[in-house]
Amino acid sequence: MSIPRVVVVGGGAGGLELVTRLGDKLGQKAEAEITLVERGRTHFWKPHLHELAAGTMDLDVHELDYLAQSHWHGFRYRMGEMQGIDRKAKQITVAPVYDEQGEVIVPRRSIDYDVLVLAVGSRANDFGTPGVAEHAVALESTEEADRFHRRLVNAFLRAHTQTEPLRPDQLQVVIVGAGATGVELAAELHNATRALVSFSLDNIDPDKHIKIHLIEASSRILPALPDPLSAKAFAMLQALEVEVHLEARVAEVLPRGVRLSKGTEIPAEMVVWAAGVKAPEFLSELGLETNAIHQIVVNPYLQSPSDPSIFALGDCAAAPWLGRPSGATVPPRAQAAHQQASFMVGQIRRALAGKALKPWRYRDFGSLVSLGEYSTVGHLMGNFVGGNMWLEGLFARWMYLSLYKMHEIALHGAAKTALATLGRMITARTEPRVKLH
Repeated sequence: MSIPRVVVVGGGAGGLELVTRLGDKLGQKAEAEITLVERGRTHFWKPHLHELAAGTMDLDVHELDYLAQSHWHGFRYRMGEMQGIDRKAKQITVAPVYDEQGEVIVPRRSIDYDVLVLAVGSRANDFGTPGVAEHAVALESTEEADRFHRRLVNAFLRAHTQTEPLRPDQLQVVIVGAGATGVELAAELHNATRALVSFSLDNIDPDKHIKIHLIEASSRILPALPDPLSAKAFAMLQALEVEVHLEARVAEVLPRGVRLSKGTEIPAEMVVWAAGVKAPEFLSELGLETNAIHQIVVNPYLQSPSDPSIFALGDCAAAPWLGRPSGATVPPRAQAAHQQASFMVGQIRRALAGKALKPWRYRDFGSLVSLGEYSTVGHLMGNFVGGNMWLEGLFARWMYLSLYKMHEIALHGAAKTALATLGRMITARTEPRVKLH
């Protein structure tokens, strides 16, 4: 008799935590066949992409190889991008994978499932704005973050060695979207650019030549978070001399800057698009119920009403926020994906055993926003602290770092995470504060 097959599509924070836990509990005991389908070869925690882009975090130190993780934790890793579902046959179709020369690495194939979990994350939403695809960088992957950082370093080397005066756009960065990603990137870039200049780039005056613009369409930064947190972060950005443009909509991204809807042009050597999120568009082509931003609509059990054998979690799922007004959905946050991954282990075991499913309830522990080495602000709430607690400074910074440690512990366990953390602390003392290439 064959064992049940559980297929998880997407190796982001939620998907990888889920297959790791399922592999440990079911795969290694041969109680189920656990498979991860993921187009990338390595995993990097997405909330840290802004640090990778700024050069204050080393990809080689923090990325995780899917093939190694699958070997250690009892699941199978299948490289490729999902293209479609045959719900009647209970199969997904995975696209072929090619190398740089166009030769096939992995052919097109089908993978059978008894339970399918979609955890493909989200993408930046350009809202149809002209020029975004051609001229802006969206920090959606390690490749894009690394490309931005190389452009940043090259821009500084060019400015240092040129004999003519700097152009108006040189050494200026525009960040579109003042959510958590945009705010954290602005602060991190302030730190990174000054560290970069300190490496003998004497012809650049950071206070005179470097300018970071943060553009937000609403009336305040961090519009999805509480007002006090927004006000505190805004004051800190002002202290860092980040130029914040509120109630400003980008009409077009230009080759060297942006044009606002009121006609004003802001020159910039680089533009980062961090405004809005949406799920991958192919989800709306699967025959499942989706919303306007292509998220899979799920019930309180994280299950698609269109097909009881299909579940969704993370940013690609529109999950009801129980206890909130009707129609409210859980926000796309790392803590939500972490909670869903933990919950889904028991949910899948119940589904495979034919038992009644349990509803999932989101527990909002608050929000933390890192402003680089300068500070961290946020608030903790709910059962975590027995009420609301506003945080700032070193303690808030520790709490922010603990979010990543929780993710690492879910993937590696406490002992290996502690050893890896100690190794990074030792290595950091022998490396420059910012990546120089």
